[in-house]
Amino acid sequence: MSKPFIPQLVYIEPGALEYPLGRTLKKKFQDMGIEIRKTTSHNQVRNIPGKNELQKYRNAKSTFVVGVRKTLTFDTSKPSAEYALPLATGCMGHCQYCYLQTTMGSKPYIRTYVNIDEIFHAAEDYMAERAPEETRFEAACTSDIVGIDHLTHSLKKAIEFFGKSQYGKLRFVTKYHHVDHLLDADHRGKTRFRFSINADYVIRHFEHGTSSLDDRIAAAVKVAKAGYPLGFIVAPIYLHEGWQDGYFRMFEKLDQQLPDQYRNDLTFELIQHRFTKPAKRIIFKNYPMTKLELDEEKRKYKWGKYGIGKYVYLPEQQQEIQHVLHEFQEKFFPQAAVEYFT
Repeated sequence: MSKPFIPQLVYIEPGALEYPLGRTLKKKFQDMGIEIRKTTSHNQVRNIPGKNELQKYRNAKSTFVVGVRKTLTFDTSKPSAEYALPLATGCMGHCQYCYLQTTMGSKPYIRTYVNIDEIFHAAEDYMAERAPEETRFEAACTSDIVGIDHLTHSLKKAIEFFGKSQYGKLRFVTKYHHVDHLLDADHRGKTRFRFSINADYVIRHFEHGTSSLDDRIAAAVKVAKAGYPLGFIVAPIYLHEGWQDGYFRMFEKLDQQLPDQYRNDLTFELIQHRFTKPAKRIIFKNYPMTKLELDEEKRKYKWGKYGIGKYVYLPEQQQEIQHVLHEFQEKFFPQAAVEYFT
């Protein structure tokens, strides 16, 4: 069972102490006896300890930066939502395939933003622009927000903020089971709480430092009992020896543990494994012993945003993945909605 994340080293931007959450976090980390350093900006975070690049990378993953979100323009977040809600960046998990490998680049530390009221105000403006249409916000685009929320409670505040909103909906996904503090949040059914699940082979080999599938499912049951709309993201769907059996057992385990009364408003999102050339270089640098299959010759090149293409499975493989997983979903969860396959 993975323990709740506790940073080994904390940096605090001076501006963060102008906000209540910044002061609260400083006191919390002081009381925990964690080393705190000042930094003028997260871009100035230097001297992450370590004898070599691999050690520095791993230590950065347990480094926490308390800062202020200066850019209040939100990124889009298709197909999951209209906009990304920027509460944090970075993740303590060691998922070897993760796209944050490239987006975080040389700064894999975790950063939380303390000016949450300003972030919520910006979200209000986005909602007003689209009203009376609903606007969905994804809170886990650049981090596993649940994995740090036992420290910050920013996500809990966001859940209650959107619960009171007229046209807003919140969504996020996690690989962690540390959800107890979120169970009494006044969500009013406006937050869809999703868990990332996968075949045992993928979790065992590529998702180090995250909660087990059993723990994720147990947390999902708690969340459903608390009245949250529930969803599961099967991602990345990764072809490996015995993959069909692995994904069948995953659905079977979920079926065995999720009571029937929590299946009326259930969603699945299916995402095949993909990678970019920059990601491949960084993955091999950070995880030199990885078993990930990253052979461009076995993939189809698909143009992406900003001119960076990605390598996805071949069309016939994609068809098989889609067919097989839809078949399993129909067998075990016929009343659930598959929101997309990509």
